[in-house]
Amino acid sequence: MTELEELVLTPGERARGVRADGVVFEMDWTGEEYPGQLAEFVAGRVRAFGVEPAGVDTDAVYRAAESDPTLRRGDFPVRQLDHLSGVLANLGCTLLACHNGTDTYEVLVALTGEREPTGLTGLTHQGLPVRAWGSEPGETLVSLNCPNCSSMLVWELPANQTLADERCDCGTALFDAAGLPLPDVTLHD
Repeated sequence: MTELEELVLTPGERARGVRADGVVFEMDWTGEEYPGQLAEFVAGRVRAFGVEPAGVDTDAVYRAAESDPTLRRGDFPVRQLDHLSGVLANLGCTLLACHNGTDTYEVLVALTGEREPTGLTGLTHQGLPVRAWGSEPGETLVSLNCPNCSSMLVWELPANQTLADERCDCGTALFDAAGLPLPDVTLHD
């Protein structure tokens, strides 16, 4: 694993002793504290890298959300992050997500230039895994409560592994031979 600091701080910020945790935007899963807050952060980071933040806003996402009857609570921040990730790719930057195991989005902006964002693997920020927004996770977190004994069970699986034929310690079957949850098993979101 490689610490991400050199990708998220400008040389001037490093010279001034700015800490890498000072360039992280935290947003609750339900969204921004005020409209445009995420876009302001992203535009500021892009400017810090000396790139003009043309098109770094979420106005189009707000307009589309106004007429979308399928939009549920928590969907809007994901749409914003998807949109900004696409905009940043055209500016030689990448939106990165720090995975801390909570329902809070912690995002960073890295200057990638000619590097492919998908090549930014094995990175950490303050000891936590970081990956390009929208890229496939290297691991999957699966959690559930046993339908028989109510024990909470949690697995952190490599992307290529399943829970085929997994059982609870009490003996209750949880997953079928293909790794799909049995009908009485509900996974946590």
